[in-house]
Amino acid sequence: MASSSVGRWWLDVPYSEKDLAKAAGARWDARARRWYAPRPDIPALGRWAARPDLPVLLPGEDRSFGGGLFVDLVPSSCWFTNARSCVTGADWERLRRVVLSRADQRCEACGRGPDRDAERWLEVHERWDYDEHAHVQRLRRLVCLCTDCHTATHFGLASVRGRDGAVLTHLCQVTGLTEAQAREHVDAAFELWSQRSTTTWVLDLSILINAGIVVTPPPPASDR
Repeated sequence: MASSSVGRWWLDVPYSEKDLAKAAGARWDARARRWYAPRPDIPALGRWAARPDLPVLLPGEDRSFGGGLFVDLVPSSCWFTNARSCVTGADWERLRRVVLSRADQRCEACGRGPDRDAERWLEVHERWDYDEHAHVQRLRRLVCLCTDCHTATHFGLASVRGRDGAVLTHLCQVTGLTEAQAREHVDAAFELWSQRSTTTWVLDLSILINAGIVVTPPPPASDR
């Protein structure tokens, strides 16, 4: 296990496995926002032993792509092909740590940090580029968004859950759009979603593969 400070043998623990890691002896460093082993000789924690940190900028990643807050709907023909589902939980934790750290633990859309009382967390969102001619869905960037901005980005899901009113208000507050402009923006996003959903896309996760992350290809569209 790699150690970067006294008594800190860092671990890569996916959020879904935090209780298992804690029960096995892992401890949480609130300042580093990371799990660690109090000593290197705890066999039960070996499964979460940290791998080398990823580069701050993933190879080929474009951090100027898709800035700000906007409704960013993934075509229905691309559902269940997101980057998170194609990598291990430990590797997603490594990616999450890089994205949140380089954003200085702040949402890259609204600038706010996490707030437990408000149930606002920092999450990783995938920015995609769609090549209409080659039918390629390419991951261009990973961005840090707070729960509220991430929910607004996935407006369709928010609408299904009956949160469209609150989400529309948040979209206006962050972007400065009027309610009428925001509704027009949402309508345009759904129109684009409808068009793109008629195409079967090929997934391109080169920025992850070139960073040394093992990617498991998603199942064919017919099997999803």
